[in-house]
Amino acid sequence: MKKVPKSEEELKKSLTSEQYEVCFLKGTEAPFTGKYLFNKEKGVYECRVCGNELFSSEDKFDSGTGWPSFTKSIKGNNVKLQNDFSHGMHRMEVVCSKCGAHLGHVFDDGPKPTGKRYCINSVALDFKKKK
Repeated sequence: MKKVPKSEEELKKSLTSEQYEVCFLKGTEAPFTGKYLFNKEKGVYECRVCGNELFSSEDKFDSGTGWPSFTKSIKGNNVKLQNDFSHGMHRMEVVCSKCGAHLGHVFDDGPKPTGKRYCINSVALDFKKKK
């Protein structure tokens, strides 16, 4: 697990401006631009800020939406869901349970068996390739 920077200044030094914008100002990377969108390697996706394990490559699928999509989190308590009423709509925001970084949103239009689509920003993730 990475040590989470404590101050806003430390966060800004440890992240790119885009990573900070997405993770702490709840921004969104442009669709079809994320480095993990087409990643097919086996491994684990972690929180870019704190290293918390979030998603397995086994649960990744091509949703066609422009962002990496997953059917579930790697463990039930590694992400938290919270109401997001921004942009005049109601969505469920996905945040890292360890550091609170904004990751993306979850929707109920994913494949079976979960029916979920965790739509996640690549810039909020790191990837650890399976050895």
